[in-house]
Amino acid sequence: MPTFVWTDKCDGCKGGEVTACMYICPNNLMKLDTERMKAFNQEPEQCWECQCCVKACPQQAIEVRAYQDVVPMGGACIPLRTDQAIMWTIKFRDGEVKRFKFPVRTTPVGSIDPYGNKPEAGNLDDNLLFTESGKELPVISS
Repeated sequence: MPTFVWTDKCDGCKGGEVTACMYICPNNLMKLDTERMKAFNQEPEQCWECQCCVKACPQQAIEVRAYQDVVPMGGACIPLRTDQAIMWTIKFRDGEVKRFKFPVRTTPVGSIDPYGNKPEAGNLDDNLLFTESGKELPVISS
């Protein structure tokens, strides 16, 4: 099932030109109704339920109806993400609520040096990858 927006919860990300859901949607499906200042999914049939917008929404106004293999029919699966963890809230149709919290990182925020052990850039005109030494590779004859 595609994403949908609870308009009573959506505040249009406080009147900005680009909402969090618009920024994060990989399919560019989320739009802002500037008259009502509410977000909406402009092409629900194109949604692949990646839940990026659901996780990014600061108001928790976007939901995806989960498939029965995840949540029983009529239930909802709502993520809440922070810098350190993601908590999934499962709401069952009988009113029962269960929460599951998982860490999303193993290192402190900002501590990773992505280029730490990489070699300096070499000749940009050659076709070698940064892990290749430049030595001739053996030719395998058939």
